Amino acid sequence: MPFAYEFPRPAVAVDCVVFGLDPEGLKLLLIERAVEPFKGSWALPGGFVHVDETLDQAAERELIEEAGVSISYLEQLYTFGALQRDPRERVISVAYFALVNPASYTPRADTDASRAAWFKESELPPLAFDHAHVVSVALERLRTKVRYRPIGFGLLPDTFTLTSLQTVYEKILGRKLDKRNFRKKILSYGFVEPTNVREQNVAHRAAQLFRFNRDAYEGWASKGFDFEV
Repeated sequence: MPFAYEFPRPAVAVDCVVFGLDPEGLKLLLIERAVEPFKGSWALPGGFVHVDETLDQAAERELIEEAGVSISYLEQLYTFGALQRDPRERVISVAYFALVNPASYTPRADTDASRAAWFKESELPPLAFDHAHVVSVALERLRTKVRYRPIGFGLLPDTFTLTSLQTVYEKILGRKLDKRNFRKKILSYGFVEPTNVREQNVAHRAAQLFRFNRDAYEGWASKGFDFEV
């Protein structure tokens, strides 16, 4: 017979902080809860972990079920375990975060979510549970990590201008960067490559397009290299 524990066990959940960037600035993907507790409130996509799945699988499933988006790369952020964070029972949540290009993801609510939408990071509605705290931790991690790992490329299409790349970093860091120094440093690393193609159908002078060479970056990273903006 299977061993039975004689003491209470907490439930385990996952919550997903999905960042996107468009011309309006940095955004977050939220869902409006269709069930209690906090019915009608906005929250991070997430839910309870099934006994037959990993944490990563649970996070990917919840994003599909609640927001209708499939994201291939999610990174564990932090574990939240305050005693009163969920009014239903003792719940420990493992939070994930991701960076995506919003143009590639159209939210579609399902299961226990009535709506799913992108919100400007600076104009978030009141959030259910402790999700405001989760978001603040994710923002701090994003702004720290983007300075030494090239995660900002996840917010861009496959090809991009150096101006759009600089805009990504300025939006995340919340400050202006010197154009000349930024470009000199970025190109010196060797993993941002010109494509020999220029922008199409633009009103201004067409800028050259670049791409991120992940293999080249991984080669540097394996030697202990730290990307720095």
